[in-house]
Amino acid sequence: MPYPPRSRFAVTPLLLASLLAASAAVAAGQRHGPAGATRMAAASLTTTASAGSGSASATPVKRPEFGREKPSKDASQVASWVLNSGDNEGSAFVIVDKERARIYVFTPEGKLRGAAPVLLGLTKGDDTSPGVGDRELSNIAPEERTTPAGRFVAEPGVNGHGADIVWVDYEAAVSMHRVITNNPAERRLQRLQSPKPAEHRISFGCINLPTAFYEHVLAPTVAQTETIIYVLPETRSAAEVFGFREGGRNKPPQTVPRVATAFYLDGA
Repeated sequence: MPYPPRSRFAVTPLLLASLLAASAAVAAGQRHGPAGATRMAAASLTTTASAGSGSASATPVKRPEFGREKPSKDASQVASWVLNSGDNEGSAFVIVDKERARIYVFTPEGKLRGAAPVLLGLTKGDDTSPGVGDRELSNIAPEERTTPAGRFVAEPGVNGHGADIVWVDYEAAVSMHRVITNNPAERRLQRLQSPKPAEHRISFGCINLPTAFYEHVLAPTVAQTETIIYVLPETRSAAEVFGFREGGRNKPPQTVPRVATAFYLDGA
């Protein structure tokens, strides 16, 4: 049995709700006369349609791509906030998770370029002791050897021996560089491979990276585009440090020298 041709006019749930609302408006508006009823019906249709179109045009949530990595809750939360708030301002960004002793490098769109273990400051803490960047290593007490948390603008630099580094916080003398191996007793290479985050606490505050990762992932990223570094806290909440609710930032963009002769880099 042949079916009649399908009508091009389809009654959707949204349209049905609009028609019912319009009918109710007409009925309620009879006491106001035909003109009043027509205005009420039109207003009802307009309101319903606007509500439907607004939900359809909602901005999609951006999600960072960690690949096969299993990030901590804080790392995942901060990466999502960076993308959806636009805090990275279209730049590549880095997340250093001190609790997991791990680094993640992302493209501006939030795609993971690479991840690796890191070595961090000997002592847990999210602040830098005043003046620590101007002192000899021997004058830096163990409790002052912290890696500060916050938002920083990466800057390529050179240490006193001519080796390239990436500045994190110039004033606090904190940088990211290849793992230092001039003191075998510290076992830094072995510490990098350890699954225990506590084993990764050895430096004076600088962030030590595997050489291959520094040369093939971090350094090229910083050289190609402005890069924002987010060092996650370990004594405060990430929301407090980065200002999720207020949309603020922990530190303003900074401009630092590309060449430094600071002595502290010899063993950090």
